[in-house]
Amino acid sequence: MKLVAVTSCPTGIAHTYMAAESLEQAAKAAGHTITVETQGAGGADPVPADVIAAADAVIFAADVEVRGRERFIGKALVTAPVKRAINAGPELIEEAVHAAEAGSPEAAATPAAAPHSATARPAGAHRDVLAGLTTKVDKDAHFGTRLRQWLMTGVSYMIPFVAAGGILIAISFIWGGPQVASKVFGGTFHGHTYHPVITGIESFDVSAVLHAAGYAGLLFLIGKVAFFMLVPVLSGFIAYAMADRMGLVPGFVAGLIATATGAGFLGGLIGGLLAGTAVLAVKRVRVPRAFAGIMPVVVIPLLSTAFVGVIMAVVVARPVAAATTAMTNWLHGLSGANAAVLGLLLGAMMAFDLGGPVNKVAYTFGLAGLASGNTKVMAAVMVAGMTPPIALALACVVRKRLFTPAERTAGEAAWLLGLSFITEGAIPFAAADPLRVIPSMMAGSAAAGALSMAFGVTSLAPHGGIWVIGLIGRPLLYLVAIAAGVVVSAVCVIVLKSLRRTEPAEPTGTRADATNATSEPVAVGA
Repeated sequence: MKLVAVTSCPTGIAHTYMAAESLEQAAKAAGHTITVETQGAGGADPVPADVIAAADAVIFAADVEVRGRERFIGKALVTAPVKRAINAGPELIEEAVHAAEAGSPEAAATPAAAPHSATARPAGAHRDVLAGLTTKVDKDAHFGTRLRQWLMTGVSYMIPFVAAGGILIAISFIWGGPQVASKVFGGTFHGHTYHPVITGIESFDVSAVLHAAGYAGLLFLIGKVAFFMLVPVLSGFIAYAMADRMGLVPGFVAGLIATATGAGFLGGLIGGLLAGTAVLAVKRVRVPRAFAGIMPVVVIPLLSTAFVGVIMAVVVARPVAAATTAMTNWLHGLSGANAAVLGLLLGAMMAFDLGGPVNKVAYTFGLAGLASGNTKVMAAVMVAGMTPPIALALACVVRKRLFTPAERTAGEAAWLLGLSFITEGAIPFAAADPLRVIPSMMAGSAAAGALSMAFGVTSLAPHGGIWVIGLIGRPLLYLVAIAAGVVVSAVCVIVLKSLRRTEPAEPTGTRADATNATSEPVAVGA
């Protein structure tokens, strides 16, 4: 069989490429050829049209929208969450083969909401039941699954702005000192009062900023501009996931209103959902053919933007802004035991699904804290996310015979992944033994997050792990929190695996190990 696949995850960093490797290995082991298009954070190298035309079946392993989906219409299609492609690549290949053998584009599809069963539907029938227009989510998925995919799409487009803006601001603090913000926007720092040289990013004055704070101040202002775009991008691409390109205008406007009124991330989430819903509603209105041409260009953006703008400004913004302010004040006021409990909860969430939706909720909470000036939450989230891969890598060294050769290979890569704050490095282990690995990882990450909050560790960077330690407040305690979490997780996983296994794993080089090394999807993730 000739197969084609597309893989895509919300962040476009680890899951996307691990899924691609898993499918490639599974197809090779089954005697088929496969071409995989990875739609990751670095862009995509599209599958050539002639390869798609010659393909017998298509696999979509994606948790966000598949860009250019129309290219695959008419092909037998199997869809699944990206994590299933990592954990069960051979099963997806087998489903694709069955779909191709059925000899009809209506042969098979696997909805994200039911990842272990196949259902029949046309490969091109990715149309929303509300409005009949092309969307980014499988219509057969449950509403909860579609809602998660809409939100994760917005988060995936927002994260690059977070990384760029956050690191630029952090560099400006290192270069010009923490008083850079006061020099640019005014305020008091260590008893010295600075008059504002600009009133906001809308009054961007390069000469005034350079005169007051130098190039460190300019970097700070550029970073703030990137941060200013966080909520509009989040809101705009949530609406895009729901209603395609027509959702972008009302979505961005809703996000800008949320930013201007102080409604923040929560306002952006609500605004994006409202914008997408408004476009879907207007799209359902039947109009004479003479007006059909101006609907997507004029009428739909005009009506949906006016509706969403009024609702956001009059109904949503004020109460959400109050709730956001209350949450921000609560975060700033946390100390002692309360802070430790928050760190424990966020740490457990970071390890619960190792890069999945729960992990992303905790990470987004950290971003919200960072955007509001609370850098302790971001530090706790980063510490907790680094712990699982490092802990499993350590466990592979301490008690290597408790792990298969494939897992030990994954452990070698897990050192670097963990140090780089890529929690997905623990997925190969969790996929092979979830009941022992996941609770062990949650215990260590919870401990690390609680210690980080209790120690008052701060992080000016939203990502980077050990490589941004220069941007970490109280770096020694930061390392202590990571080490403590690693030890807790490593001890837990070793104890639980020792209780299960009474005999050592087969020595490397046996036929069984050779099979594991080629067919185990977690091995290729390394």
